[in-house]
Amino acid sequence: MREQMAGKWTAENLMNATGAYQGACVVFAAAELDIFSILDETSMTAQALAAKLVADERATTILLDALAAMGLLVKEDAQYSLARGVAELLTEGGDGNVLGMVRHRANCLRRWVQLAQVVKSGKPPEPHPSLRGAEADRAAFIAAMHNFSEPMAAQIVGELGPLNFRHLLDIGGASGTWTIAFLRAVGDAHATLFDLPDVIPMAKRRITEAGLAERVTFAGGDFCTDNLPAEVDFAWLGAICHQNSRRQNRQLFAKIYAALDKGGVVVLRDVVMDPTRTRPEAGAMFA
Repeated sequence: MREQMAGKWTAENLMNATGAYQGACVVFAAAELDIFSILDETSMTAQALAAKLVADERATTILLDALAAMGLLVKEDAQYSLARGVAELLTEGGDGNVLGMVRHRANCLRRWVQLAQVVKSGKPPEPHPSLRGAEADRAAFIAAMHNFSEPMAAQIVGELGPLNFRHLLDIGGASGTWTIAFLRAVGDAHATLFDLPDVIPMAKRRITEAGLAERVTFAGGDFCTDNLPAEVDFAWLGAICHQNSRRQNRQLFAKIYAALDKGGVVVLRDVVMDPTRTRPEAGAMFA
């Protein structure tokens, strides 16, 4: 945003920036209601879709019209259908779909709107699940981590230089995206993916689809309270440290040290801020 404004805020671009939530909320609502997947199967009227969703017909019509205005839907007479290319992006089976990230950002928004209260209290807001429920929200988070990491994983692994590890420990491995990238780079290596027990089935499913399940051990646990699996020589800590306090990170690194074989390596990927804590801007927003 800093670059877009080139250091000069005006009433116009301030209004544009603060009004951007409207389009986002329209897409978030459609994703939460699974409208894109429903309309991928067949075009529907607002009345028929409202009945399927057990929703208010007038409100459904307004939402569909907004989606059509944004170019995500096509409205012909009273029928709504997906615009070209939308299914690939916003349905579960779409190639390159980012539905998980969209749903995760919708979940984040419920906390973001409480930012002023958080500043006053100094405490994070209470989580509130979406209409899809807490379990589905957790799955959306894991899918979002894949959406974010998958485009860059192979390149970043390649930029680490020649790798020669025997056994990878992927701490907080989530979707398994980084485990897959590392095992594809080092063809004879094995990996242990460590994450919360309810995340493991999602990681196992993705790694099985990649044809790498025989090279991976799946370990359920909590790195805040449990020891890490040992006898590894390469530990990957991707986007974990930013969520911890300094004390928690010191404890985590002690556990990593205990898990690593002598001469083992730990590699981090995370948000790193400049001394002013204002650059990069994305990091300041993420905080």
